[in-house]
Amino acid sequence: MNFDSLSILMIWTAVAIYAAAFIAYAVDLARRSQVSADAKTVVPERELVGAAVGGSSSGGRADAVGVTGATAAGSEGPKRFVMARIGTALTVLGFLFHLAGVVLRGVAAGRVPWSNMYEFSMTGTVLIIAVYIAVNIWFDLKYLGTFIVGLVVVLLGGAATGFYTEVVPLADPLKSVWLVIHVFVASLGTAFFALAFALSVFQLMQGRRESRIAAEIAKPGPRFLATLPSADRLESLAYRFATVGFILWTFTLIAGSIWANDAWGRYWGFDTKETWTFIIWVLYAGYIHARATRGWRGSRSAWLSIVGFGAVIFNFTIVNLFFKGLHVYSGLS
Repeated sequence: MNFDSLSILMIWTAVAIYAAAFIAYAVDLARRSQVSADAKTVVPERELVGAAVGGSSSGGRADAVGVTGATAAGSEGPKRFVMARIGTALTVLGFLFHLAGVVLRGVAAGRVPWSNMYEFSMTGTVLIIAVYIAVNIWFDLKYLGTFIVGLVVVLLGGAATGFYTEVVPLADPLKSVWLVIHVFVASLGTAFFALAFALSVFQLMQGRRESRIAAEIAKPGPRFLATLPSADRLESLAYRFATVGFILWTFTLIAGSIWANDAWGRYWGFDTKETWTFIIWVLYAGYIHARATRGWRGSRSAWLSIVGFGAVIFNFTIVNLFFKGLHVYSGLS
């Protein structure tokens, strides 16, 4: 068995462990719903939100961490959220196998393992998990586990099934130090965009729930949302991660132009990949600018974040598979 075969074995082991982590996180959300339902027997949820809004000097939404989240979790909440910790432990274990698979692919190829769609999928998803694990040191984002780990299972499993290619020598334009820098930074930026995307989806759900509570609608939404941060808090976190991703993506754009000049003698040529990289940059620049200076808050900012990540996925999949250009290195025939 060679290094590439070992790499494949590590990757599929990681997929299986991530799938188990996804189930654990899904069970955690179900149990959060039960904790929220139990909390309602003590204090009606709409009364908690109404009291918080009435007592806030800013008149903003109630912070579910400080009000509904804390009440729902209570002293017994962390014990009931043990499945989230199990999911995180499985995610870390899957990450180790995943990282081993990426490293072994690099050893088999004798270069950095991100020169085609299969390798970029491996590297990009391992960075998504790495960022998710690292961010959880400072922020408790285990409630994103189902979303993030589920996304990685789909992307990594799909890549291992449909994008796998044998190890081949690098094409001449890829024989550059910029392959190491440019693609790695782009992958890292994508990881932060993925977190912002997941937070924006939950922000939309939480915002709708809070609006329905304010309107005293009997069934405001999924009960597990009561144990999550408020929509404002989710939006703030999404904005932070999108800003970090945007900085990395800006570097990606600049580095790509320098690499293009070294490889083809021009900084910009409106190649398909270049154009879509710029479109993504514009979308996130618009998101950051609109929220910071135009007061775009709530659902409008969330949708901009979601559209931006949709463009990232489109750039990686559809552009690589169906568009022609100098940058298309899918490795697929």
